[in-house]
Amino acid sequence: MDQHVSDEFDVDQLVPGFRAPPQPAVPPTDPAVLDFAHHNTRHWFSPSRGPLKPGSDAHRHETCRMFRETFNPYRPAVLDWPKLDPATLQRIVSLPIWDIAVQTEGKARLRMAAYARTLSDPEMRDALALNAWEENRHKEVLSRMVAAYGIRLAPAAAYIYPKDPEWAYLVTGYSECIDSFFAFGLFELARRSGMFPPALVDTFEPVMQEECRHILLFANWAAWHRTRLPWWRRLRFEAKVLAVWAFLGWERIGLARTVDADGKQQEHDNNFTVTGAQSVSTANLSVPALMSLCLEENDRRFSGYDSRLLRPTTVPRLVKLALRLMPKSAGH
Repeated sequence: MDQHVSDEFDVDQLVPGFRAPPQPAVPPTDPAVLDFAHHNTRHWFSPSRGPLKPGSDAHRHETCRMFRETFNPYRPAVLDWPKLDPATLQRIVSLPIWDIAVQTEGKARLRMAAYARTLSDPEMRDALALNAWEENRHKEVLSRMVAAYGIRLAPAAAYIYPKDPEWAYLVTGYSECIDSFFAFGLFELARRSGMFPPALVDTFEPVMQEECRHILLFANWAAWHRTRLPWWRRLRFEAKVLAVWAFLGWERIGLARTVDADGKQQEHDNNFTVTGAQSVSTANLSVPALMSLCLEENDRRFSGYDSRLLRPTTVPRLVKLALRLMPKSAGH
């Protein structure tokens, strides 16, 4: 199993001054301790009074404080992967997401650390470095899961340090905003369907909520960053943001293609978060119903955080617009 999780990635070395958060040597088993950790990572309100104006020191400080104080100290190395019956195991193994999921987390951690390294503000630099550390933990969770259940992965390409760290961070951040929105709905659909054991769903719950924290941090970083730029640099930044959205839109039109160990081309659906409802539920859910569930889960995931912090809005707004434009018969 170690060959799946061993890695040279070290945020402490990549980002000067960052120190990985301490974790308990022995995982807590007291239900009260676990409940507190789960509650703490989902609920946070700033004691600061008044508005948190984007670009202000208060906005930056409270954003970073939220990220630090909602940290969940779970340890992937000691997660107890439940035994699965043959049908459930086959269902999980057959999901066409594992290669791209592991590789995406591997790229995300490096891109976030690379961009954090460029920041002069120590508080925001530390928050983004912690984000990179948590992305590495996500990769470890996925790597250990595929090892536990014998899921074969295609050889991963080398993770390359980005030439333009800001571009790489924007691509990762906005990509997570898109994918997490749909993943929230699909995860809830999987929980309701009963097709996966509750123990497995519970194991991945901290990862899902961390993704919510990640895009909450990203949305507030973006607002803080753009507001502080002089007008001419802000124009260039906004042009870069538009280019990122165009790139992500083009990426999601087609398929991600890789080559397996036998030299054969494999295809992985980049749109699985939209089209994967049939893989996690036997219910014949319509597209409008799935989109509505994604909206509900998105709101629920963010509801525990201080409302003065900005939320990602582009994907929810586009989905709400799509729902209004869909014919009434589409929901039946």
